[in-house]
Amino acid sequence: MRTIKTTFAALATAAVMATPTVAIAADYTIGVSIPAATHGWTGGVNFHAEQAKQRLEAAHPNIAITISTASNPGEQANDLEDLVSQRNIDALVVLPFESGPLTDPVRRVKDAGVFVTVVDRGLEQEGIEDLYVAGNNHELGRVSGEYIRDRLDDQGDIVVLRGIPTVIDDERVQGFQEAIEGSEINILDMQHANWNRDDGFEVMQDFLARFDRIDAVWAQDDDIALGVIEAVRQANREDELFIVGGAGMKDIIKRVMEGDELVPVDVLYPPAMIATAMDLTVQHFTSNGPVTGQYILGSPLITQENAEQYYFPDSPF
Repeated sequence: MRTIKTTFAALATAAVMATPTVAIAADYTIGVSIPAATHGWTGGVNFHAEQAKQRLEAAHPNIAITISTASNPGEQANDLEDLVSQRNIDALVVLPFESGPLTDPVRRVKDAGVFVTVVDRGLEQEGIEDLYVAGNNHELGRVSGEYIRDRLDDQGDIVVLRGIPTVIDDERVQGFQEAIEGSEINILDMQHANWNRDDGFEVMQDFLARFDRIDAVWAQDDDIALGVIEAVRQANREDELFIVGGAGMKDIIKRVMEGDELVPVDVLYPPAMIATAMDLTVQHFTSNGPVTGQYILGSPLITQENAEQYYFPDSPF
């Protein structure tokens, strides 16, 4: 994923708010290509994509949306080719399985005259897409770090469970470290847990065995956080620390809503960003304003007071 340097949220938001002034003479087909539900977050992406399809097609009878899911980069590249040759799409919304292998396939779609919206995982070459929609990884880390710093009153011993070694992970960690800089927060250790529940459990077990005192845990991701919760409970150390995850998994949001002291907050990195991308892409055809640039979503702190608005009980994530 390439580094985000500029945000055109205001431009994109203005496009969303614009009202069509002329009737649309033609029908449009929008292809949506996303990874299959291989883990919790992508399961949420699939859920919100289907919800957005139903809502948008009901609101815009002249627009058809087709969704394809892929289990690997090669399958997704084939899906893109089929969307152009078989579905004759006018626009593509794509969340790349991996950035590198999908760069050329997406470029070929763009070369065919298709409006392209890329979501979350940027391509290796800038400038291919018309619109880029993503969460703010640096902000996720910063918000997490600020909460931990404030909660611990600028001092304490913590552990950090990172994600997969990627640019996304680096951006989150950078934001976190900047937030605690200048405090007496001491990071005892920082290990990759690969955004995985089992890995989170194993890494946290190791931390608990090695450190007699841990004041807080930054788990970075809610799948990791579930593994951390289990390890902490098995060690009977729930009263010693608190855990901050990230993404907005419904199981974690429910804990926050219920006032779980072990998981007092969460930080949003919403799988619903796929719906935002679909909304904006539809606006390209229905508004009288441009829909281009970058639309970067915020990463609000989810607390017991506001958790209900982020809780989707029917979502798999």
